[in-house]
Amino acid sequence: MQFQEINPSPRILMCPGPVDADPRVLRAMSAHILGQFDPEFTALMTETMEMARLIFKTDNQQTYVVDTTSRGGLETVLTGAICPGDKVLIPAFGRFGYLLSEILERCGAEITLIEREWGTVFDPEEIEVELKKGGYKAVACIHGETSTSMMQPLEEIGKLCKKYDALLIVDTVATLGGVDIRVDEWGLDACIAGTQKCISAPSGSALITYNDKISSIGHARKKVEKGIRTADDVDGTLPCIPSNYLDMAQLEDYWSPRRLNHHTEATCMQYGVHEALRVILQEGLPERFARHNLNNEALNAGLLAMGLTIFGDLKNKMPVVTAINIPEGIDGPTLRGQMLNDFGIEVATSFGPLDGKVIRIGNMGYSSQKRNILLTLAALEAVLVDHKVKINAGQGVQAALEVYRNAEKAGK
Repeated sequence: MQFQEINPSPRILMCPGPVDADPRVLRAMSAHILGQFDPEFTALMTETMEMARLIFKTDNQQTYVVDTTSRGGLETVLTGAICPGDKVLIPAFGRFGYLLSEILERCGAEITLIEREWGTVFDPEEIEVELKKGGYKAVACIHGETSTSMMQPLEEIGKLCKKYDALLIVDTVATLGGVDIRVDEWGLDACIAGTQKCISAPSGSALITYNDKISSIGHARKKVEKGIRTADDVDGTLPCIPSNYLDMAQLEDYWSPRRLNHHTEATCMQYGVHEALRVILQEGLPERFARHNLNNEALNAGLLAMGLTIFGDLKNKMPVVTAINIPEGIDGPTLRGQMLNDFGIEVATSFGPLDGKVIRIGNMGYSSQKRNILLTLAALEAVLVDHKVKINAGQGVQAALEVYRNAEKAGK
């Protein structure tokens, strides 16, 4: 029997994740494997923590990588910080707000879910109305909601959570590395991100950071497994964390100088994360954010010039994802399928009330390049013209080029 060689077709990933990994990351992942407690490897782990703090803009000691997807990172923090019976407020304005609710319901938390129409975000006053009722242990929310392309402002919510003594736990899976995030300045108690979006590494690692408040909860729930515990390991007073693998307290010990032998590290993924963070810092955070903003401006200018409409409240649209309303004359699967099959460009449809109504285009990390924006606009126009959709043919790429030329003249 003959099996298939791994030889994927070349693609340009312009969906909201995963996106193209930086080639430097892929090269790093092919390096020699070290043992997880080799001093060379633990030195790399320490550097990864230091770089992640710079990108999260935090001094949190507990800033590290979990060998799981971004959803596993969410579960690590939420199942560690939230005990059964804790009251948690979730402001949901898209698919992934409901995911937070799903995770926390399984933790036995008492959930209050407030909802916003997809394509909008919350005003701080709406959240304060609920916090005034008292008793909330935490607010858990999404920063960049890829299902709708909306981005929730966080600074005022951070102030409100401090005022009402509630933790603020934020999903920055889609934004870290592409958008300015200020964990300490904005009063975020915990932040979770993945590697497959603006970080530009393969999926399979989660970056998390949390402060001493949340760390102390994890320690109060600590239970080191019998086979590796010592006489100094004392069980906490709160109910133990339900997951062994995603046990925040044991993971802290794994990433600390103690190097608790909790699990076998995903060595090659660690290489990839380390290199991805190094590349981000080498580019410079201000320069990286400016690149994403410029490519977002060019993409949007091209879409509008073509005669298409952008979905949602544009004042709160993410610079790293754009959703367009699907025009009459074509459906989502056809549009997406032809862009993939004829041009090798992957974009995405959406979920729930937006299923079949919008196409989402990513502008993330390594995929956020001038050439990719221009190719995506050209391919999109060609597919729409092929299906006789009424658009302003020939205008999209030209409008985007004008944005780039104006930026060059302005020295951006």
